Amino acid sequence: MRQIVLDTETTGLDPKQGHRIIEVAAIELDGRKVSERTFHRYLNPEREIDEGAAAVHGLTLDRLLDEAKFAEIAPALLEFLDGAELIIHNAPFDLGFLNSELERIGLPALNNPVIDTLKVAKELHPGKKNNLNALCDRYQINNSHRTLHGALLDTELLAEVYLGMTRGQESLLAEIDVAQAVDHDPQGGRIELTVRVQEAGADELAQHEEQLNEIDKASKGACVWKQLLLNGLAR
Repeated sequence: MRQIVLDTETTGLDPKQGHRIIEVAAIELDGRKVSERTFHRYLNPEREIDEGAAAVHGLTLDRLLDEAKFAEIAPALLEFLDGAELIIHNAPFDLGFLNSELERIGLPALNNPVIDTLKVAKELHPGKKNNLNALCDRYQINNSHRTLHGALLDTELLAEVYLGMTRGQESLLAEIDVAQAVDHDPQGGRIELTVRVQEAGADELAQHEEQLNEIDKASKGACVWKQLLLNGLAR
């Protein structure tokens, strides 16, 4: 399934109070890489922008008066999102605004499957800050150019964060690929692999133990790897 990282900027915090989208951006992932397929539009919200919101993203109504209205870009946006799994940080916020805009022009709400990276981050790092800046620091992603929020920039950063958070899955898939290659050797012979083993240092082992404890606490004692360690089945 296609995966698309999505973000919006808005005139305020609540679409039920008439607040509107002023910027929407989406980036398609190609496997484990950020592709060049993007969707990005600034929008005329047809209303004033709250002072607090403007302080976050730096956009003003004067700047947006000549931009398209949501109804004009909706068909292209829906076509870009069609059939994709959406990756969004704090998904209820963005989906609430998008579905409000769609309802305003008589279109049904989005029904795409969604990964909420804020929820994932809280499960991986309970008790820690999990906003986009904190996650960029945690996964060593350069966000020094993020002086203000912006939908396009934030989708680019979130894509890298998501890839960082799910890197363990990539390693697992790589192991599966190797196993399949051995099973399907066209010559019928045994494939010998030379693997260089790098032992973990004391600091790395301590960080690993801390991470396992966090996962175990968040999952209420359901951390499988910790259970294997306790039973002497892993090291």
